[in-house]
Amino acid sequence: MDNHAFASLAHVRILLLPVGAISQPTFSKYAAELRSFESIRLGDIPTDAKDERARFMPNPLSTGHLQLSFPTHPVPLSHSPLTLLRPSLFPLAVIGIAYSSHKDSIQSLNAQFNASLLDLFPAGGVFPITKTCFMFEEGDENTSMGSGSETAGVVVIPGMMGNKRIYIGTLLADVCSQILGGFGIIISALESPLGNEYLNSSVMPILPPLSEIPPPLNPDANLNALPPIPQYSSQPEVPRPFTLSAVPTLKRNSTAGPTFRPVQAPKKRLSAIGTASSHARLYKVLGDFFLLAGRTEDAAIWYNEALLLFKNTNDPVWQACTLEGMATISIIDSWSAGHGLQNSTTSNKEPWSEVSDKLIQAATLYLKAPVSDGEKTHSLMAYLYSCSILRHTNLLFSVSIISGINRTAISNVLSQLHGPWLLHLGSRERIAILEATAGIYACLGYRRKEAYILREVLGCIMDLMVCGREEDGVPQASAMPTSADGFVPTLGMRMFESSDGNESILRLLKHTCGVLGIDLEAVRLVEEGTAVREGNVDSSMPSILYHRELMDEHCETFGWPELQVGVVREAVAVAEALPDFPAVAQFALSSLKTLQAHHLYSTSARALMTARRRGDSRAVEYWSGRPILSISLVPIPDIRLPIEKSGSILRAEASNVVPLLQGGKDPFLYNPRKITAKGKSFVALNEILEFSLVLQNPYIFDLELKALSLSTSGVQFESQEIRVVIPASSIHEVILSGKATETGELFVRGCYVQTPGGIRREFILPLFTAEEEERFYRIKSAFACEVGRSKYTGLACLPWSTEGRSQKKRLTVSGARTTLNFLEFNVVAEQPLLRVRRASITHGALMLFNGETSSFRITIENVSQIPINFLRLAFEDSTIPLSQQALAEGDLSVFDTYETEFDLIHKPVFSWENKDVSIIERGQGVTLSISSLGKVGCTSGSVHISYANINESDPNLQQSDVFYTRQIVYPVMVTVYHALDCCGMDILPLPAYSAEMIMLWCLFAVDIRNNYGMPFDVVFDRLHEDAPTGESCVTIPPGTMSRIVIPIEKIFLTEEQISKPIPTLSDRQFVVDKAKLSEADANVQRKLFWYREALFKSVHGRWKETGGTRVGEISLRQQRLSLPMLEVLRLENARVQLSLCCDDIDQELVSVPSDGGTYHPPVNEFVYLRARITNLTTYSVVFTMDIYMNPSEYVVHEGILSDISLGASQPWSLEIL
Repeated sequence: MDNHAFASLAHVRILLLPVGAISQPTFSKYAAELRSFESIRLGDIPTDAKDERARFMPNPLSTGHLQLSFPTHPVPLSHSPLTLLRPSLFPLAVIGIAYSSHKDSIQSLNAQFNASLLDLFPAGGVFPITKTCFMFEEGDENTSMGSGSETAGVVVIPGMMGNKRIYIGTLLADVCSQILGGFGIIISALESPLGNEYLNSSVMPILPPLSEIPPPLNPDANLNALPPIPQYSSQPEVPRPFTLSAVPTLKRNSTAGPTFRPVQAPKKRLSAIGTASSHARLYKVLGDFFLLAGRTEDAAIWYNEALLLFKNTNDPVWQACTLEGMATISIIDSWSAGHGLQNSTTSNKEPWSEVSDKLIQAATLYLKAPVSDGEKTHSLMAYLYSCSILRHTNLLFSVSIISGINRTAISNVLSQLHGPWLLHLGSRERIAILEATAGIYACLGYRRKEAYILREVLGCIMDLMVCGREEDGVPQASAMPTSADGFVPTLGMRMFESSDGNESILRLLKHTCGVLGIDLEAVRLVEEGTAVREGNVDSSMPSILYHRELMDEHCETFGWPELQVGVVREAVAVAEALPDFPAVAQFALSSLKTLQAHHLYSTSARALMTARRRGDSRAVEYWSGRPILSISLVPIPDIRLPIEKSGSILRAEASNVVPLLQGGKDPFLYNPRKITAKGKSFVALNEILEFSLVLQNPYIFDLELKALSLSTSGVQFESQEIRVVIPASSIHEVILSGKATETGELFVRGCYVQTPGGIRREFILPLFTAEEEERFYRIKSAFACEVGRSKYTGLACLPWSTEGRSQKKRLTVSGARTTLNFLEFNVVAEQPLLRVRRASITHGALMLFNGETSSFRITIENVSQIPINFLRLAFEDSTIPLSQQALAEGDLSVFDTYETEFDLIHKPVFSWENKDVSIIERGQGVTLSISSLGKVGCTSGSVHISYANINESDPNLQQSDVFYTRQIVYPVMVTVYHALDCCGMDILPLPAYSAEMIMLWCLFAVDIRNNYGMPFDVVFDRLHEDAPTGESCVTIPPGTMSRIVIPIEKIFLTEEQISKPIPTLSDRQFVVDKAKLSEADANVQRKLFWYREALFKSVHGRWKETGGTRVGEISLRQQRLSLPMLEVLRLENARVQLSLCCDDIDQELVSVPSDGGTYHPPVNEFVYLRARITNLTTYSVVFTMDIYMNPSEYVVHEGILSDISLGASQPWSLEIL
C-alpha cells in the first residue's frame, strides 16, 4: 500500500525485515505471501487481555477489518517527532523473515533480529509495539537447531504444513492483537497528568519511555476523565444505510472490549488532567488509535470531541490531522458498507464533496500553522502538508474514474503541492513527494508537468550523490603518499564506486528529455567491436526503402531549442556525476546530432577517452549523418586496364579489314547478342585499385574519423583503413586503395566509418538511374511539404509519436520496387605487363610526303612474371574518325561510300606485316617494324599493342568464349606534305598510226603539279597481263606542272561484269543509294565504276625524290571517269569496216573513188556495199547486222537491210559481206 493513498491513515504498518542469510528472491517470495493479507477481520483477532490492553480490542462478533500494510523500509529517525501526531506513519510491528539454515541456530537468528531492531529504532521509542520473527522451512526439513519452540520471538513455519496460509493468518492476528493491546498501554500513559503535559509540550511532542511515566493514583481516574460514551456496537447484526452526513447523535452501539466499563457522564465534565493542558490532543490520539483498530465509529466520536476543543485553541496542525482522520473515516465506512462514494447521498452536493472540503480545510490549516525559526519542524510541517495534498489528489483521481471530475480540477489541487516549502523537506521526503507528484501528472496525461517534476527529482538525487561522495571520498592522510619535505598532495581518491541504480537514473533522464522533444538515444550505445550495417541493406533491398532511410535522417525537430539545450546540459551533468562516461558521450552526441549543439563535441570526446581509460567496453555508434557524398574508381592507367575480347579472334585469320580494337567480324550493324551490361569494369587480380571518396563535414569543428575503409561484397578484397580529419564546414576528398585476391564479381557498396570511441558503421552509396532519381526528388518534395504541417497537438507531434502516420510510410509502398545497384567490377586473372622500351622515331613524330611509304621500329619489353603468348597490333589515325562519321551519317552516294571505305581499308596510315611473334618471356624484349603511309589530312595516329597470356583451360574462354588482354597505346604525331598534286586525267584516242592500233589502244594522260620546293621524278607504269609493260617518266621541277601520257590497251568488260552493283567493303548490312537514279543512269554509273576500277589496275603512278631515297605512290582515286573517256577506253565487241564497190569492165569489183573517207558513187547506177566484220572478243559470237541509209528516199536498194545474219564468228576472225 502507498504512503500517500487517500486511506493510508487507517493502515496498520508492519515492517518486514530480512534476518540471517536469506537471499533477496527468497525474502521477496515470503514477503509476497504476507502482503497477500491486505486486511484482518476484527472477529479473528484474539481478545484475551483483561487490563488496559483490552480498551481497543474488538468485539468477537465484529465484522469490520483491520487494514494492513507491509513496508520493507523503516521510517527515518527524523520522523520521530511525528510519533503521536501521525502514528499511522510508523511501523506498529516488526516481523523478521528468516530462512531455515543448518548454519544458524534459532538463538542466533533471534539475536540477529534483535540487533537489527536496535539499529533501526532508538531505545525507549513508542513504536514498534511488538516484534516477532517468522522462520520458514522448505520441503521436509526439520529444525533441530536448538529448542526453537522455547525461544521467544521466533516462530517456525514448517514447510510440510498443509494449509500454511491459515497458519500465517493466525500469526498475523496475534500480532494485530498485540498492537491493539499496545494502543491501550500508550493511552494509559497519555491519560496521566505527566503524559498529557508531554503531549501538549510542543507542536510535535516526543513521548519519553513509558516506564518513566508514573501511572495515575486512581486507576479509574483515566476513565472518569473521558467524556461519556454510551454503550453501542459498531458492527450491528442488522446492517443499516450509511451516509457521509455528520456523525449521528442518536444512541450508538459500543464496540468496547469485555473489560470496558460504561460510565455515565456527569452534568459537568470532570478532568483528572487539570486545567493547564487541553485534552484535545488526547482525543485526537484516541481517534487515531480507534481508526487504526478498525473501530471507525468510535474514532469519529473522539475526532468530533477533539474538533470541538480545537475550535477554542490555536492548534492548527493537530486540528488539520483530525480533519484528515475524519475524512478517512467517511471513506472507509462507505467502502466497508459496500456502496462506495458513488451511492452516498448528501443534500445537493457530490458524494465526495464533504470529504474534499475536510481535506481542503486541513491543507489550509497546515499553511497557517505558526512555526518558530528556532524549532526544527519546518521539514516535518512541509511533509505533513505535502502528504495531505497527495492524499486529496489520490482521492479525486480515484473518484474521477466513476465520476465527472476532470483532470484540470485534480491538477489544480495537486499544483498546491509545489512551492518553497519543498526546500524544507529532507532529501528522502522530497524525492518521495516529487516522485508521487510526477506519477499523478503522468496518469492525468500532463506529460510536460511530469517532466518538470522529474527534473527536480533528478536534482535531489544528484544532491544526495554529491553529498555522499563528499562524505565517502575524503582522503586519509595516512593513505596518501608524502614527499620528502612532508608535503601531502590534495588528491581526490574514491575508495569505492558502485554503479547500482545508475541505469534507473539514466532511464528517468531519458524519459524526461523525451517528453521535451529530446532524443537522448539518437546515438545508441553498443558493445565495442561490433559493426553496424546500414539497415541490413543488400542488393535485393528496394531502392524506395533506401530513400526512406535517407529521409529519416532529416526528421522534423520538436520543442523549444533554448530549453532543450539547457536540459541537455543538465543531462550531461547528471551522467558525469554518476559517473557514466559512455552515457555522457551518448547524450552529448545525440544532442549534437539532433539539436546541433556543437559545444558538446569536446565534452563527448573527453568522455569517450575517460571511458576507455576506465576500461568500459561500451561505445557509441556513428553519429555524424551520412559522411560520404560519392565514390568512384580512380581511372586505371590504360596500360593496366584489362579488355574483354571475343574468342573468335583466336580462330579467325589476321585481317586488316576489321581492326582488333573492334573485336570479331560482325556483318550486322545491330547485334543484340553482343550487347553487354553497362557499368561493369574489368580489373586484374592482385593489383592495387584506388577509389576516390568525397566526404562532407557539416559542423563548425574539424571532424575526426578514426578509421575509414571500403565496404565491399563478392570476392575477397583487401583494403587498408586510414585515419582522416575533415576540415570544418568543408568537402574533403580521400583516396582508399586495396586489391582483390580472388577472381569473380566485386561490388563496392560504400565505406565503413568509425569515430574515436565509436563503432564501425557502414554507409552504402547505390547507383541510381534517372528515373529513380526523379522518384526520389518527388518523395523528398512530398516529405518537405509535411514539415510544419502537423495534424496533431501536444506530445502527439513528437517525431517518434507520429512515426507510421506520416506520408513517409505511405510513400514507402509507392513507386517501382527496383533493387539497389552498386559499383560492379569483374576481377579477371593476373595479366602480364608490357612497356615500350624505345622507338626509332624522335619524340614520336613522323614527317611524310603524300603517298610516301616509310617504316619505324618500336621495342617492347615484358616487365611482368607472366609470359605473353598472344600479340596483336591495331592502328588509329586522325582520318579514320572523319571517314567513319561520314559513313555513319549515310549521306554519301554509293560511289563515294566505296571510295571512303577503300581509303580506310586498303590505304591505312599504319600497318604491320611481320606477325610471327610467338612468345615473349618475362624480361624479354621484341622489336616491331611498322609501316607508315603519308595521307593528306592525317595529323596524328596511335599504335595499339594488345597482348595476353592465353590459357586454353581458362573457364572464361571455355564457357563464355572470351579472354582478356591488355593494351599499350603508342601515340605518333604525323605531318604530311602535299608535294605532288594529280589532276586533269583524260583518255585520248591513239593517233592514226594503223587501223589496228587505233582500234585496240588509247592514250592515258594526267597532269602532275609539284607544290614542294624540290624536284621529283614521276613514273607511270602500264600493267597489262597480255600486253607488254611500259612506263612514262618525267622530272617535275618545283612549282611546275607536267602532263604525262602513256599508251594503254583498251579495256573490255563483259555485260555480266558491268551489271554487278557497286560493292561495299565494310560488309555492312544495307547500303541505300539516296541519289534515286533511274535504271539507265544506274547502269551508266555501274559501267563507269567498273571501267574506272579496271583502269586503275592497269595504270600505276609512283614518284621518287630527285637525288634522294624517299619514294611514294601517286593515287588516282580522286580522278573521275567521264562518258567520253569511257567511249575511248572501252573496247567494242566487233570491228566493222564499210566500203563502196562497183563492177569494172572486166566485171571485177573495184572501189568507188573516195576523198578523205567520203565516197562519190556514180548517179543512177547500182554499187555494192562491202562490210568487213572482225570479232574482237575472246569467244565465239553470232553477229547480225542492220544497215541504215539516210536519206533513204534518195537510195534504191536490192535485198534486205535489217537482221542480216552473219553466223558464228570465232575470236579475232574476219567476216566479209
